[in-house]
Amino acid sequence: MNVETMKPKSLAPLHNAKLFPGLTIVVGIPSSGRRDIISAVVPHLARQARKPDQLVICTPASEDADMSELAILPFPVQLLKSEPGLCRQRNAIIDAVPNADIILFLDDDFLLAPTYIAEVERLFLGNPDVDLMTGTVLADGATGPGFSVDEGLALLRDAPPPAQDLSIRDTYSGYGCNLAVRMSTVHICKLRFDEGLPFYGWLEDVDFSRAAARFGRVVSSPNLLGVHLGTKTGRMSGLRLGYSQIANPIYLVGKRTMNWRHALPQIIRNLASNMTRAWRPEPWVDRQGRLKGNLLAIGDALRGRLSPQNIRRMD
Repeated sequence: MNVETMKPKSLAPLHNAKLFPGLTIVVGIPSSGRRDIISAVVPHLARQARKPDQLVICTPASEDADMSELAILPFPVQLLKSEPGLCRQRNAIIDAVPNADIILFLDDDFLLAPTYIAEVERLFLGNPDVDLMTGTVLADGATGPGFSVDEGLALLRDAPPPAQDLSIRDTYSGYGCNLAVRMSTVHICKLRFDEGLPFYGWLEDVDFSRAAARFGRVVSSPNLLGVHLGTKTGRMSGLRLGYSQIANPIYLVGKRTMNWRHALPQIIRNLASNMTRAWRPEPWVDRQGRLKGNLLAIGDALRGRLSPQNIRRMD
């Protein structure tokens, strides 16, 4: 794994000094082939009322991020190079910042409300029994054609004021596009993202959340607000995703990080959506590819050779 670090001259590295009293908070962003998205979205982290102590971006290739543009950010920025795969890249980020108290994992197309990181710190300090926290997604472009950066910023500006109720609530799983993790639990309990879920790592957030839930609370907050742009470039092929929609939940049931009560409805829902929309698909979704992947996975399950790793042999 190669590492490149860029930071303003006035700032010390994470391991030697902290920008803020309290917790050391690192933002970790895995990405692949989305250089323009990183350049358009990541600089908005500078608008945070409580800025991160460090930003770590992990990509398969150095050209996946324009470090010259990110060097002007008012906190250290580190670029890691790792073999591709969402889980593998997230684990590389964990390994790179062993002294972090909190890692806030973000998708490269997730925009934060200005108070997001300050709220993360407040909530973790006030709730020592919480190990994983996720926010409230005001709009999710992943379920539709997606939003531009300007549209996402407008959605944040037009959002209602944060709720007066400052409570957190237990949730079954965090959402991978915005996932804050207490690192002491990760280290003590040896938690990792499962690299047996390759490429896009479908349901890796559920798997990690349920593993963390064995040791502490998994919660969501109405005051951690953001917009997921749902950018369509750099996504997994429809064939691979369709296979993962069947293979990954069954694999997680076998690991006992998912149960049939959650897995079966999700499998049925995805299969039904792909079947009913395959001949009149949304322009941004490869429904026929997903359906083919679903059927391949069902066939492999009947033959006893179903595995999330099988998508590595697919185009």
